[in-house]
Amino acid sequence: MMVAQITDNIKIAVEVSFVSEESDWQKQEFLFSYAIAIENLGQATVQLISRHWHIVDASGNKKDIFGEGVVGQQPIIKPKEQYRYTSYCVMKTPIGSMVGSYLMQPMSDNSKIFSVHIPKFDLVVPIQLN
Repeated sequence: MMVAQITDNIKIAVEVSFVSEESDWQKQEFLFSYAIAIENLGQATVQLISRHWHIVDASGNKKDIFGEGVVGQQPIIKPKEQYRYTSYCVMKTPIGSMVGSYLMQPMSDNSKIFSVHIPKFDLVVPIQLN
């Protein structure tokens, strides 16, 4: 399933996959991979400075993660271009969700850093019926 949202001419699209071969039901470790496309729909070049994730599992446990850039990079995204990356999250329950934001710095002189919303996406282990 894909979710997408546009904030200040920056489109964030997220696609999630459950990675069964890297998950362990006995240890309650459920690995989800998520692919994110950040598309610059505006006229100004921007740089992704930092990220914030808010993660919640089915037990109500919450975790906030802050960090510079994404996957070790602070990408510069020109108008009409996009940057894609894939990362992962390990949950202790088979259901959870993530939502967050990126701080973006326009590359023009007097422009201020702004926040771009990452839409909420669900992390759900597919149910297999026999």
